[in-house]
Amino acid sequence: QVRLVESGGGLVQIGGSLRLSCAASGNIFNMYTMGWYRQAPGKQRELVADIITGGGVTNYADSVKGRFTISRDNAKNTVYLQMNNLKPEDTAVYYCKADLRTVTLARGAYWGQGTQVTVSS
Repeated sequence: QVRLVESGGGLVQIGGSLRLSCAASGNIFNMYTMGWYRQAPGKQRELVADIITGGGVTNYADSVKGRFTISRDNAKNTVYLQMNNLKPEDTAVYYCKADLRTVTLARGAYWGQGTQVTVSS
């Protein structure tokens, strides 16, 4: 069994910062791409950022480029999202996603339970 547990969400003022963390645990054999998605009320879930295994290649949504930074610690099976200069439109539930292979060699995508980020004035 695999679990992804997110933390770090909360309420922040416009222009503030938050750091999200997502730790994967369980019967993991190998980790591949990890990423963050978000879903605002009434909207579809969208990619915020993702990062490949080695951590050298990242991908960001245009709306967060220059403000958000994704990173990972492979030894801890953890991915982070540093969010700076937050705006009201960043308000959403943020979900962690991991593409991984379990010890039974099955490969698939796993999701965390989500963490709420609210940006207010």
